[in-house]
Amino acid sequence: MGEEVMNTAATAAEEVVPTIEIAAHAGTCYGVQRALDMALAAAPQAGESTQVHTLGPLIHNPIVVRELAEAGVGLADTLDDAASGTVVIRAHGVVPQVIEAARERGLTVVDATCPYVKKVHVAAERLVREGYRVIVVGEPGHPEVEGILGHAGDDAQVVSCAADADALPLKGKVGLVVQTTQTAQNLAEVVASITPRVQELRVINTICAATSERQQAAAALANRCDCMVVVGGKNSGNTRRLAQICADVCEHTHHIEGASELEAAWFANARHIGITAGASTPQEHIERAVERIKELCR
Repeated sequence: MGEEVMNTAATAAEEVVPTIEIAAHAGTCYGVQRALDMALAAAPQAGESTQVHTLGPLIHNPIVVRELAEAGVGLADTLDDAASGTVVIRAHGVVPQVIEAARERGLTVVDATCPYVKKVHVAAERLVREGYRVIVVGEPGHPEVEGILGHAGDDAQVVSCAADADALPLKGKVGLVVQTTQTAQNLAEVVASITPRVQELRVINTICAATSERQQAAAALANRCDCMVVVGGKNSGNTRRLAQICADVCEHTHHIEGASELEAAWFANARHIGITAGASTPQEHIERAVERIKELCR
């Protein structure tokens, strides 16, 4: 009888150890990994005095920015902060005039703009040539959106949601491009707002497939979990959207930048813990979070 009670207690103890599952699509996308590789390749080697800076944070992940600084790749807020050497253009891209100005100053330019962001630039330029007024669906003031506006004509405007679109006086030919990390639902709502009010609407869906994959995988995982952890920069739009998507279906959703932020209390009653990460979150940051959760749940 005593042995039976002990076995039952042991079984109960084993049952409270939660399982951990990482989303099918999580962490750095192609464009971010490419930018990281390009920045590290440009970093000064031992003994070199070359100055290397990213123009603005290379990606929206403060931990990665610190790691780049440790590797010799500094941060320049403006071209004035990068007086000589090499300047790396961030994955979000910039307006064309910035690259021209950097070259005029004699700086070596490493253009790490995500190829999918460049596709938005090309699409916006094409719409302008074809006589459309360009509307950018995205976050006002976001570096990627600011870069897109530099290619979208003088009368281009940004809308973050259908309510913003409702407030715009529109007519004639309107063309839409989209910040790569937006959701398909938000785009659809903006399209529904604009369509009845213009003569012609052309929509170029420039949402990145990697963004959609991460959002869909996060939603699917959050539906199966009683606790979700989203890893990535608090200043990352795509990571914040992942956190919101998870929170919509999983009440116990926590957005962290690094594993040190994790708290044991979050997992006290958890049976199945899900982890996802933004497109600017390296794989090793996900792995650190997994290991820390295991420690906290022992």
